[in-house]
Amino acid sequence: MRDDIRKFIFQDLRKIDGYIDPPDALVFLSLLQFQAASSFRGGIAEIGIYYGRSYFLLRRAAGPDGKVLAIDLFDMDEQPDGTLAQYQLFLDNGRKLGIPVDENLVIRGDSTKLRVEDVTGKIGKVRFFSIDGGHMLHHVEADSELAGAALADCGIIAFDDTFNPAWPEVTVGVADFLRAQQGLFTAFCMTKYKTYVCRSPFHDLYKQAIEQSPELTAFDHQPTRFLGNDVVRLDNPVGRRIAYELMSHAGLGRFSERIYR
Repeated sequence: MRDDIRKFIFQDLRKIDGYIDPPDALVFLSLLQFQAASSFRGGIAEIGIYYGRSYFLLRRAAGPDGKVLAIDLFDMDEQPDGTLAQYQLFLDNGRKLGIPVDENLVIRGDSTKLRVEDVTGKIGKVRFFSIDGGHMLHHVEADSELAGAALADCGIIAFDDTFNPAWPEVTVGVADFLRAQQGLFTAFCMTKYKTYVCRSPFHDLYKQAIEQSPELTAFDHQPTRFLGNDVVRLDNPVGRRIAYELMSHAGLGRFSERIYR
């Protein structure tokens, strides 16, 4: 089973355009598996689907009975006839991967205008909420408020592009959200691209899950402080990233996975 899901991450998902890299794919997998092993219940949601790379990872990790809600404007790739190709490509990618999109669990619209009931009415309280939508401050404010309100007690929010200098307002928005919660939420893990947040009573549990995950032993675990809390920062050395990309582009995807063992 472990080899199957890793093959899916390192080979199958690379056929889908998107931005989730192996470190965060393995963090997603580790946290979702830990939640399942701990009998933590709830749906899964993602804002910002693009063509579905991380969405299909969430679907695969959630299992056949897991509910994964996709939220996106799907307003990209306008064709000469005025139609938009992004949504169709998303559906096509699901068919190619053998994970058909459940269109009853797709919201095609502006996430900043959604109510909590729009999410929980479809999948109940959320145990894992990935936020990768609009990167301006008002987007992050609205999306984080929505996710926080929809989250189960055991829930996790994964914020994309935190500390990315190309999108400085994401960092501001995440910090503002955590400060406004006055200690109710804390970060427990960071990677180059994402910051992982949970309710404070679960901080130590999830931090330990990251530290002990067999999927994450390849990374350097650096202790970090963020807004007064201990965080595990997973460092992926440049040499490993280069080796992985070179092997992948050379068609050696089945061997590149070993770099992250």
